[in-house]
Amino acid sequence: MSRWKPDALGRLQEAALELYGERGFEQTTAAQIAERAGLTERTFFRYFADKREVLFAGSAEFQDFLVGKLEAAPASSSPMEAVISALRQVSDGYFEERRSFAQRRHEVILANKELQERELIKLATLAAALADVLRGRGVADPAAELAAEAGITVFRVAFERWVAGRGDVTLSDTIARYAGELDAVTAGR
Repeated sequence: MSRWKPDALGRLQEAALELYGERGFEQTTAAQIAERAGLTERTFFRYFADKREVLFAGSAEFQDFLVGKLEAAPASSSPMEAVISALRQVSDGYFEERRSFAQRRHEVILANKELQERELIKLATLAAALADVLRGRGVADPAAELAAEAGITVFRVAFERWVAGRGDVTLSDTIARYAGELDAVTAGR
């Protein structure tokens, strides 16, 4: 029976994205996702609290990965250099292999205001975590907060361009490009 196949989590995520794309987020139920994945609704709820969580699963893991990279940044790095470096390192190890999922996930989020709000909350949480790390590295406020917020803004803009792109440029390189754009804007160039 198909429900005994491995990778239930991956199958649920794939089924959800397919259904969200076909029917829309609002019209898709957890039961439909589980059925498409060849699993029970009970199994769905072992992995996810609700159907939104399919799109936001892994946020804590991503945050921990990003925080770890920032904590490991050389002490000689400026706050902004450290944040951008951490974002670039994480993008290589986290997003490049998940590009197709990221693109489809982004499309679903763009089509739903509630999910857009949730995504903004996730980004604000990331910025707060980065600011905490910067403070722990001896960066005073408001510099810690500004560097973290600016870094997350660069990440958001770069991510949106990356998922809309043709796949010929990495997310890391896209982040570097928009970090350079931010430097130019703040320098008045």
